[in-house]
Amino acid sequence: MSELSRRGFLGSATLAASAAGVTAAGAEPEYGGHEKGGGELPSFRFALEESQGGHRTEGGSARQATIKELPVSKGLAGVSMRLHPGGIRELHWHAIAAEWAFVLEGRVRTTVIAPDGASEMNDFEPGDVWYFPRGHGHMLQGLGPGDAHFILIFDDGAFSEFGTFSVTDWLHHTPPEVLAKSMGLPASAFAKFPKKEVYIAQGQIPPQDPPRMHQGGQKLTSATHRYPLLAQEPHSRFAGGEERRVSAREFPISTTMTGVVLDLKPGGLREPHWHPNADEWQYIIRGKARIGVFGSEGRARAEEFKAGDVGYVPRGYGHYIENIGEEPLRVLIGFNSGDYQEISLSTWLAANPEAVLADNFQIPEEWVARLPRRRVFIASKDGPGT
Repeated sequence: MSELSRRGFLGSATLAASAAGVTAAGAEPEYGGHEKGGGELPSFRFALEESQGGHRTEGGSARQATIKELPVSKGLAGVSMRLHPGGIRELHWHAIAAEWAFVLEGRVRTTVIAPDGASEMNDFEPGDVWYFPRGHGHMLQGLGPGDAHFILIFDDGAFSEFGTFSVTDWLHHTPPEVLAKSMGLPASAFAKFPKKEVYIAQGQIPPQDPPRMHQGGQKLTSATHRYPLLAQEPHSRFAGGEERRVSAREFPISTTMTGVVLDLKPGGLREPHWHPNADEWQYIIRGKARIGVFGSEGRARAEEFKAGDVGYVPRGYGHYIENIGEEPLRVLIGFNSGDYQEISLSTWLAANPEAVLADNFQIPEEWVARLPRRRVFIASKDGPGT
């Protein structure tokens, strides 16, 4: 390579740092760009599993991350829920949000009903996903033998898991004579029903085989609510890691949400990219991550995440995810669109003439020639293509 000018060297160094999302060893990240206002973005990290709020009953517990806990997360909210064997997240529905879930541990049984009367019962194991459209009535139950732990993601940042439409709360606020007419019990019987929302009840440990429905058989829906995500082959596999993805294309009922499980090897990098059509909600399942977000006008921020932390990236904001630990990193990611779209830095640059790139970054064309000619997506600790 010929001797580079100082100007060319500085330009290429800036490009390399941008692409890798790192700075020199021991240096603090420099985001620059204060001409239009500059400064850091607000925090996009929340330590969900360390939070002290939430609900805890004899049947299980729940912690949530909404715009109240993480103000930047306007488009998506999330919940970490645990059910003991026999624990029942009671019959309920959500008026403003659909529910997407990923099972981390244990086994869960669900029932769900659609407006046309179609219903479905499913059993879920670790790695499985469910999706309940907005307004569909549903129930969750821990099957045992141990506790079930799962992450719920909702496609509205203002949604609170503690403000759902629960059946016990509804019946308590409905006159007994009205209930008697519709439910076939004497009005006096409703005095023994719960006087407040049960939320999570401790019930009997259910049989391992799905039981008979009260109505008899199921009125099956044409579109299942269950998808075994981790049982699928990775959508993308690279030297630095792999990605599994489920959108409406693979899971037709999931019209408003897409889910991803991202696995990065130590030093692996999900390259800088953005999503034109969706916000991104992240839950660190295991490992340590550095996530950097760029918000235009010189605004940027990088934060470190550990297992149990939640992150959020607004639609259209540039970002990267890097494994900074010595162990594999696994991240659960939810998007509030069933149509997955992304634009990666490598593919964007490769779609432009080399002279344009050289002039834009003010670097020699021989440096441009070394840039990737195809999508990097996930880089290893040694760089793209290695």
